[in-house]
Amino acid sequence: MQLPPPIVLTFAASDPTGGAGIQADLMTVTSLACHALSVITALTVQDTLGITSVLPVNADWVEAQARTLLSDMPVACFKIGVLGSVENIRAVARILSDYPDLPVVFDPVLASGRGDQLADESMVLALTELLLPLVSILTPNSLEARWLAGMTNAEDCESDMRLEECAHRLIDLGCDHVLITGTHEDTPQVVNDLYNADGLVRSDRWERLAGSYHGSGCTLASAVAAHLAHGLTVGDAVREAQDYTWQTLAAGFRPGKGQFIPDRFFRARRKA
Repeated sequence: MQLPPPIVLTFAASDPTGGAGIQADLMTVTSLACHALSVITALTVQDTLGITSVLPVNADWVEAQARTLLSDMPVACFKIGVLGSVENIRAVARILSDYPDLPVVFDPVLASGRGDQLADESMVLALTELLLPLVSILTPNSLEARWLAGMTNAEDCESDMRLEECAHRLIDLGCDHVLITGTHEDTPQVVNDLYNADGLVRSDRWERLAGSYHGSGCTLASAVAAHLAHGLTVGDAVREAQDYTWQTLAAGFRPGKGQFIPDRFFRARRKA
């Protein structure tokens, strides 16, 4: 009997557009030769223009979904996206605490690309207190990094707080690595920096593509999780995930009236 591929368990909200959320996680993990398990944390009403509403799944259901899967299959890595409520954050933290040897990739999605808020201050506080100490690698964009590092409102996210200082603060809160992406920064190229407790681990620069993309952060975090599941080190997983994500964006398409969507199956389409 053939052995199963590495298994990644992802906690995220459903995105009916297929651009972000659990759908993006599943496509990314699958395209990188892993098997994807999914725990739905919230339902959303949205299109490529933005989010209309979010309905969190009951925390008992979130925990039951995960524990049922974990009792049946050997998971190699966790990936976390939108959790939907403080109660869900607590439930996921309880689960992760029972599997301390598994890597955890956390994409702290605090707002949609249009700016629709997906986390209030109580949720941000719960994320920093309960989840960050359990995270192997945090993958915020620069706005999210500033907010999580101590900002109190959306306007402060636009402050000039140095991203290196943000990374150090987030590592002090307990996570092992922080990958801060620079798509929102005013730089000619997109600069993505990976930090750990010793400082800067690697810095990568990528051509800044035109257009706005829905699901780039989900794609990057899921790609990191897939490469970790395959046994790569954090540094190598981050490098490979960035290359994959940039290619999905370069091959992206605009199916609706709003943002572009990354093409996670660009390799298969090229062969076709």
